Amino acid sequence: MNPEGATTRPPRTPRGAGREATLLYARPGIIVTVDRFTVGRSSWRVAELTHLHSTRGPHDRVATRAVLVSALMIGGVGLLLGFTGGLQRLTAGAYLLLGAVFLVPVLLAVAGDRWRPPAYELWGRRAGTDELLFSSDDEQQFGQVSRAVRRAREMNSYGAWEDPPTTTTPWHPRR
Repeated sequence: MNPEGATTRPPRTPRGAGREATLLYARPGIIVTVDRFTVGRSSWRVAELTHLHSTRGPHDRVATRAVLVSALMIGGVGLLLGFTGGLQRLTAGAYLLLGAVFLVPVLLAVAGDRWRPPAYELWGRRAGTDELLFSSDDEQQFGQVSRAVRRAREMNSYGAWEDPPTTTTPWHPRR
């Protein structure tokens, strides 16, 4: 016991492993250590995760439906005008207006992706099945979390930051 009354104890080691648990990323609801990856109430052992890859999630349903409905309506009007012979009686200004109207689905698709972009998703394989590990709309947060998980995988596979020991000489091509 020191003069202030505090005792000094050796640092505690995590359950199981004899090495110190290294915290790689921590934000509310998301924790990445060398051994575990936790998002909300879901938690995975990093050593069990393989085939890590990132993708973009599905597009916003409202934007997708708006593009589909507008494309079908405009296509229907175009077919109706074509079958009734109305396209032959249109003026040049009407053709320009019709061409501008055909851009509506494209503009809706662009606006939908800007308004509600697809989420970034981190997928991994555990026990032979692909699982969605993490999803975020924030590109910066997604990048930080995915880098932390990849670093944890590297540290697990190599035993630490050190390179794995080499048992043979490196291969060199014959010349």
